[in-house]
Amino acid sequence: MNRANTRIHKVALTGLFAAMSYVVFTFLQFKITLPGGDATSIHLGNAVCVLGALILGGLYGGLGGAIGMTIGDLFDPVYVIYAPKTFILKLCIGLITGFLAHKVGKIGETSDRKHIFLWTVIAAVGGLLFNVIFDPLVGYYYKLLILGKPAAEVSLVYNIAATSINAVTSTIVSVAVYMPLRTALAKSGLLSKLK
Repeated sequence: MNRANTRIHKVALTGLFAAMSYVVFTFLQFKITLPGGDATSIHLGNAVCVLGALILGGLYGGLGGAIGMTIGDLFDPVYVIYAPKTFILKLCIGLITGFLAHKVGKIGETSDRKHIFLWTVIAAVGGLLFNVIFDPLVGYYYKLLILGKPAAEVSLVYNIAATSINAVTSTIVSVAVYMPLRTALAKSGLLSKLK
């Protein structure tokens, strides 16, 4: 398959991952309302972002997750002000996951299942650990500028807890889905078309 067709496949699949991350983030979330009208949530949108990065690479997978969850923010009156932050942070999850999986672990260049599993876990943990650190941190300063200091301090503890829960569940789900999905994509010949 030539490069143009590969790029078209990746763009189409980026749209699919954007749609999946939007649906999972928007409709399968447990929203926690915080004092002052703010909210945080437990969701698996990050798992879709990580899964996209494992399958498509960091840029396309990260864009899929970032676009989907940003659209989810834009349609929610509580989250709309966080849309720029969401886009940047979710793109970074994908970029870090993709870099660790494909550039460092080279999971696309081997069929050793133990190696693939190990680097899939490392990549998922790396991308989501970034989010555990930077989502609450960036969110704190973002809220400090937009909502004022009291709202930022109150929601910081809740955001750290929710982000940590999201990271653990998203790591488990993304790895559990990726491993059999990779096998199916390889058997169908589609995995080689996405390199």
